[in-house]
Amino acid sequence: MTEVEVSVILPAFNEADTIEHTVSVTLETLATFLPAGSFEVIVAEDGCTDDTPAIAKRLASGDERVRHIHSDDRLGRGGALEFAAERARGDTVAYFDTDLATEMSHLEELIESVRSGEYDVATGSRHMPGEHADRPPKRDVPSKGYNGLVRLFLRSDLRDHQCGFKAFDRNVLLTILDDVGDEHWFWDTEVLVRAQRAGYRVKEFPVEWTPKGDSKVDLVRDVFGMGSQIVRTWWQLSVGPRITPVRSFAAGTLLVILAVALMTLYIDPQAVIDEMARADYGLVAAAAVVYLTSWPLRGLRYRDILSAIGYHERWDFLTGAVFISQTGNLVFPARAGDAVRAYVVKVRRGIPYPSGFASLAVERVFDLLTIALLAGTVLLGLVLTGSADTLFATLAGGDVSGDVGSSGRTAVAVAAAVGVVAILAVVAIVASARSDRQVVRTAVGRLSSDAYADYVAGVIERFVGDVQTVATDWRAFVRVGGNSLLIWSIDVATALLVFAAFGYELTGSLVAVGFFAVSVGNLAKVLPLTPGGVGLYEGAFALIVASLTPMTAVTAVGVAVVDHMVKNVVTIAGGLGSMAWLNVSLTTAVEESRQAEDRDGAGSEVEGIPSVDDT
Repeated sequence: MTEVEVSVILPAFNEADTIEHTVSVTLETLATFLPAGSFEVIVAEDGCTDDTPAIAKRLASGDERVRHIHSDDRLGRGGALEFAAERARGDTVAYFDTDLATEMSHLEELIESVRSGEYDVATGSRHMPGEHADRPPKRDVPSKGYNGLVRLFLRSDLRDHQCGFKAFDRNVLLTILDDVGDEHWFWDTEVLVRAQRAGYRVKEFPVEWTPKGDSKVDLVRDVFGMGSQIVRTWWQLSVGPRITPVRSFAAGTLLVILAVALMTLYIDPQAVIDEMARADYGLVAAAAVVYLTSWPLRGLRYRDILSAIGYHERWDFLTGAVFISQTGNLVFPARAGDAVRAYVVKVRRGIPYPSGFASLAVERVFDLLTIALLAGTVLLGLVLTGSADTLFATLAGGDVSGDVGSSGRTAVAVAAAVGVVAILAVVAIVASARSDRQVVRTAVGRLSSDAYADYVAGVIERFVGDVQTVATDWRAFVRVGGNSLLIWSIDVATALLVFAAFGYELTGSLVAVGFFAVSVGNLAKVLPLTPGGVGLYEGAFALIVASLTPMTAVTAVGVAVVDHMVKNVVTIAGGLGSMAWLNVSLTTAVEESRQAEDRDGAGSEVEGIPSVDDT
């Protein structure tokens, strides 16, 4: 028997009506230009729910040139192609869509371009001069727009990245796949882009193409899926390699300086400094001690969350892990410190990365819910007592003491949006916790009829499931929720002591304003615009205080700066101590956690073991 040189992969999901015809046409076409026994056709059957597996098995048993590779679970289009390519026997691997939209007369040029050794990759194109593609506008316009974005952001020289008609040198493809992150529709594009970046020889040639079936713009696949994957790949190829620890620290510092500089447009910085100088530093120190007491509670809360999902650790170790991750958020931009905690619990206690990320997400949900409820409760009280009129006037565009400008209003608007979304999301999650209905999958399905929606729904369901694990265990819910309330109450108590340090009596109304200002300030920090939310917190805090109390904007900013400074100093001190205690390098933790997110983001979504059927 001649050694197999060429492997043609047919990705198949529920193709019972067409797969037998497609295999027959493929075998006939290959036989016109390849020696007998030098090729194979692989049906990469991807978790089908129709008769495709039975048909493929029958075809494989009746013709030694046909192989059937089966997966019990959906791997995704890219995942199925990748799994089959790893098991292909030929040195040249080609694939095309089973609907045979591309004219099969081009198959010889596709395969021989790579088999001859002239190119490493070959791909058909529906957008090159000389092609003939009968595309209606509803296909043509989105396709050209998408390919234009890929060329612009990913610096590709190709005109068509998604034409399902490609061939590769198998060794080259397997090398490229080490870096490919997508397992669905973007897989085709990412493989071509990474091949070009790696310097491989890529041939693009025009093909005749006729659309088969109906097509429409799909919200989940085309907008959410493909758009987010362009951004991810652009970040990995163009931005990520340039982000060193030194550059990250410098960028974070510049963002903080910029945020502080923007505040000087609305207030006199010297006046703020003079106001801060008159504070009672004994009370400021007391505020720091009070704030420090919230950290063991953070460790206890994190212990309860991990315990609910099956991991039992000491609260003191977990307090140190929280200290380190929060310190990372103050040093690096884009809340890079959040993922550091997953790294710490993985390398020190062996907790898997997915569980570390999930527990962090659950904690964030409780944080947002608690802060939003505190802010909402106080705001309701202000509305009922008629004390919120000035605040509303300020948010509508008015001035408070002539100083607080649009930056504070923007921060409050962000806080309000985050709070509303957090409350609605958690209410929906908790309400559905005891229901057997697949609410998430149903909702996503209404937006999309594409198979990619299953993947998106699965990711969301896993996150919702983690929250529901805690929500359905009433003891864990009470402990985590109660600790969250205590933690943020201590956060407010710290700010109230700073008010006292500036000489203000802690009346009932000032306590209410303090709760509201701290809550809104922390909600404004959720978006990772500056490290530690410096500038955002102060703007929102000062706007609330200046709107609802007789304080001037200068004093309000002074209180906000000192309050935030106290909390950040305690955090950094605790973080440095925890890093020394646990022997953790912050820069190493940030880098390792980023790599872990890349590794586990897509690959960990697939469970179940594929199998190969060569009968």
